[in-house]
Amino acid sequence: MKNDNTNSARSNLVKDNELFHVIHKVPCGDTPYVKAKHAQLIEKNPEMAIVWFWKAINTGDRVDSALKDMAVVMKQLDRSEEAIEAIKSFRPRCSKNSQDSLDNVLIDLYKKCGRMEEQVELLKRKLRQIYQGEAFNGKPTKTARSHGKKFQVTVQQEIARLLGNLGWAYMQQAKYLSAEAVYRKAQMVEPDANKSCNLAMCLIKQGRFEEARPLLDDVFTSRVLGADDCRTRQRADELLSELEASLPRRLDAEMQDVLGNILDDDFVLGLEEMTASNYRSKRLPIFEQISSFRNQLVC
Repeated sequence: MKNDNTNSARSNLVKDNELFHVIHKVPCGDTPYVKAKHAQLIEKNPEMAIVWFWKAINTGDRVDSALKDMAVVMKQLDRSEEAIEAIKSFRPRCSKNSQDSLDNVLIDLYKKCGRMEEQVELLKRKLRQIYQGEAFNGKPTKTARSHGKKFQVTVQQEIARLLGNLGWAYMQQAKYLSAEAVYRKAQMVEPDANKSCNLAMCLIKQGRFEEARPLLDDVFTSRVLGADDCRTRQRADELLSELEASLPRRLDAEMQDVLGNILDDDFVLGLEEMTASNYRSKRLPIFEQISSFRNQLVC
């Protein structure tokens, strides 16, 4: 009877321990990576978590996850530059399957640090990889992970996400025509209210106020996905106020020079060569007709 009680107590202890790890999303064990996750998620001690993540990387303990998770924690501590250098230095130790997620972390880090040129180049490279059939291994979806949960991402969703980030980066560089071309393409792939607002902003910056108004109307009348989001509607309101305040102005030659509206020859215009390649007939159609759209803009 005593042995039965002991076994029952042990069984309950094991179950409680397993439940603890499931609830807190902490892996089991006593390795450096496990200790890093415990410090990060349970103790809420990000500095100590980074120490253990470094130990995990240096000892070869789940290097893929350790490097990515450490970079995320560093970003939270405003140590983004350090995180960028860590990824660049240690990603050769990571598996091929982890490279895409490391790229996504780098995109966020470049954005955080204002390193727009590097962000733009990385986004272009990832879009080219998708176009050439390298990113999804010929499949229509891939598995992604966010906050410990796995979910499926389609090719179209990934393209729209990357194009949205690329458009934002161009706007930070005051390349509003390039941003416009990219956002229009993103809206063709997967339209939503946030991209409508960003496209409207591109047009407002160019003084093309009447073209921007219908995009904002689409948000106000909920004709695009995500239009019910409070923050998006507030942003649309702010853009409309800016538009109406700017209506008396006209786009003169001096303003045209200030805008820096030079299309990015290396990518936005260069996609014409992509679509003329061998991939044209068998790869993604979202890259088609960029050159004809460019011609409309510059005429």
